[in-house]
Amino acid sequence: MQNMLFLEIKFLLFCLIKRRLYMKTGKNIQIKKNSYASLFGLFFLFLPFISIAQHPKFDKLEQLYDQGHYAMVFRKSSRLLDNPEFDFSKLPTYYKSISSLQLVQNEFWRRRRPDALDNAFDVLMKIKQDAKGKKILISHATEIRELKLSLDTWLADLKRQKREDEVKHIKNRMNLLFQDLDLDIPNNVVNVDYVWTGTESEKRKGIIQLADDYLGVPYVFGGNDPSGFDCSGYTSFVLNKLNIPIPRRAVEQYAASKKINEEDAHMGDFVFFSNGGEVNHVGILVNKPGAEKAMIHASSSKGIQLISIEQSSYWKSRVAGYGTFIR
Repeated sequence: MQNMLFLEIKFLLFCLIKRRLYMKTGKNIQIKKNSYASLFGLFFLFLPFISIAQHPKFDKLEQLYDQGHYAMVFRKSSRLLDNPEFDFSKLPTYYKSISSLQLVQNEFWRRRRPDALDNAFDVLMKIKQDAKGKKILISHATEIRELKLSLDTWLADLKRQKREDEVKHIKNRMNLLFQDLDLDIPNNVVNVDYVWTGTESEKRKGIIQLADDYLGVPYVFGGNDPSGFDCSGYTSFVLNKLNIPIPRRAVEQYAASKKINEEDAHMGDFVFFSNGGEVNHVGILVNKPGAEKAMIHASSSKGIQLISIEQSSYWKSRVAGYGTFIR
């Protein structure tokens, strides 16, 4: 009986470690099942990560957040915080805070909870300053990147509305939270050799040639001129310069564009991205028809650059759709 119990514990431990290794590295790492010393050594090595993510209720929060159900995440995490059973983990607090920062971007929600924004930033700062909490932010780097991108987009909207005091306050809170965190999105930078075959329309050629002129221009949230661009500021600048009027925000550009299939999308068309909610990023495709998708866009960390979408798991998994303004 004891041998059976030991074998069951060993098997469960083996599966748990394999799962956590895959989540951390993205690779299916092989572990010899008969290596007891290494197995238990790995258990203690990854104990901090196991302890914060093994409960199915936490997995559900992550799933709902990735799908953009922020109000549901806020409610469920609040209920978990009221349950002493989950006092061992900071994850419900983390998810309540990041869902709050998504929800406060809604004017009506923010008016009903005027302290929610500062409370969320305060809690996340405490998590960041705690050793175990810092591990949560590191292991959820993708969510933190997307949160920053979402907040940057919101700030750009507030700036256009001339709400400078709010912009300054939120920007200061963001700088304190996101500094010292590695939020660079892994990009696969590409060099595109534009060889015109004569089959491209003059509009497509004009879009790509003009877009290419601004490679290296820095990212500036709310920026829409050559001193600095955000993602939709860049795309709207390029097309408006060519007398193709389009809306300013990425979500509005997506709504206004003519939707096209992935296989038909190529240079001069737009590619839109989201993290499960509304569209929050846009780029201009530079690939030939049928070729591997690549885009030129405003990266929040690198400025205007060319990258491969197909070779980036981050961008490829977040494509929301394709649209065009070329008639």
